[in-house]
Amino acid sequence: MHYRVRARIAEIQTRWDALKGERNERTRRLTAAAEARALGRGGIAAVAAVTGLGVATIRRGLADLDHPDGLPSAGRLRRVGGGRKPLTVHDPTLRADLLTLIDPSTRGDPESSLRWTCKSLSQLAQALQALGHPVSPTTVMRLLHAEEYSLQAPRKTLEGLAQHPDRDAQFQYIADQTAAAQAAGQPVISVDAKKKEPIGNFKTGGREWQPAGQPERVQVYDFRHLAVGKATPYGIYDLTQNAGWVTVGSDHDTAQFAVATIRRWWQERGQHQYLTARDLRIVADGGGSNGYRVRLWKAELQRFATTTGLTLHVHHLPPGTSKWNQIEHRLFSVIGRAWRGRPLTTFETLVQCIAHSETATGLTVYAEWDATPYPLGVSVSDAEFAALHLEPAAFHGEWNYTIRP
Repeated sequence: MHYRVRARIAEIQTRWDALKGERNERTRRLTAAAEARALGRGGIAAVAAVTGLGVATIRRGLADLDHPDGLPSAGRLRRVGGGRKPLTVHDPTLRADLLTLIDPSTRGDPESSLRWTCKSLSQLAQALQALGHPVSPTTVMRLLHAEEYSLQAPRKTLEGLAQHPDRDAQFQYIADQTAAAQAAGQPVISVDAKKKEPIGNFKTGGREWQPAGQPERVQVYDFRHLAVGKATPYGIYDLTQNAGWVTVGSDHDTAQFAVATIRRWWQERGQHQYLTARDLRIVADGGGSNGYRVRLWKAELQRFATTTGLTLHVHHLPPGTSKWNQIEHRLFSVIGRAWRGRPLTTFETLVQCIAHSETATGLTVYAEWDATPYPLGVSVSDAEFAALHLEPAAFHGEWNYTIRP
């Protein structure tokens, strides 16, 4: 080959390599065709050897240069209709069969085996292959995305209980009473007990930074007899101060324990933050140790009101709505992350983890351990209950009531 031709081919090689990663399918074809035309006779073979493109591809590029009106519009790599056709065009029943398999309870055969199995991509691909569709799990994934399917976990939205007709009205009543109390500078707290936590060298949810290959070693089994004890956190969330108080009990979750926590919060925090407070408004769930049917809860609140001189206004959430209690979102969701990936080997560990919980919005949490025993079975007689200074509200007096000193 003439040395001038070799020099020009070397220049083509240099230019091609310099912009190799910047070209798409369309510009590669047109650039190669332009170089081949510039070389003249034998240019197609020479450019094909330099670029690695096929001779047929370069010839299509030359045809595109001769007929620019037939080039794809801006933003497209191929002409309309060009390229490989989708599988659903060659296999018209593929889409319908896939939708039947993915939702057999509504559209498919109730005898389908996939009705009772985890519908993974590989299982769906195998089922489609058995129906005569040669597809891979990756193809199944693309088809599902095209049908606007995605991996989703079940969402807890069904409460399982019939909604009380005054449910929304009770929420509005609590909101109005809370706003009025805060406007008057009176404290408002949300209270509840968090789920019990076993104390011992057990695995907890989440992960924590550790040296590579050196995870915290814990018990293989979470048997109850291996636990040091069981912690019962009872929390108070101050809506105005954005502050939490958690007492970690080591005995039963009773009304006595719940009110003892409120009493400790008031003595250590509340009375110092609300120097002119005359009333205390308490928002609680409808059940549990602080339920509206629990006599001991009201009797203990009476003792608390008498010793502090506070007038207590209590509001209970409607049945089946405990997850809407503000303490669940503002406090418990935060402290629940405090010990992720860390075994709760002692009560002190749990208390310290809770006490160091904080958020970017300024939440602060105080925690303490209460080793006092709170026995079950403590009852309140009819005479004791009748002696309470209990005043039901005009609106749902069983949920809303006042206890005076």
